[in-house]
Amino acid sequence: MEITVQCNSDEAEGELRSLTQWLSADPSVRRHVQAVPGTAGPAVPGQQGDVIDIISLLISSGLSAAALGMSIASWRATRPQVPTLIVERPDGLKVEITGHSSTEVEEIIRRVLAP
Repeated sequence: MEITVQCNSDEAEGELRSLTQWLSADPSVRRHVQAVPGTAGPAVPGQQGDVIDIISLLISSGLSAAALGMSIASWRATRPQVPTLIVERPDGLKVEITGHSSTEVEEIIRRVLAP
């Protein structure tokens, strides 16, 4: 499954890079998730490069929603200003992660990963 994550912050690119590194370093998640930075918009000819405004999470079937939710909640707890994350499935289901509770984040991730 592939889901995308956006960050609602003035520092979105830095926050998404940080989340990518965090997920790659978490042993309970890194085996099952490949985080790929990208851009939601089309490439514009002549521009030097795109700003990273999304990360795509390529998720294998062995990942538990609790592990991913806990990892994201732990990362958010380390941020000076806790960013809102917008998580979207390919079918268009979109949810925002705004709360501080790891249980809330886990439940949101469980909904996103549900078939």
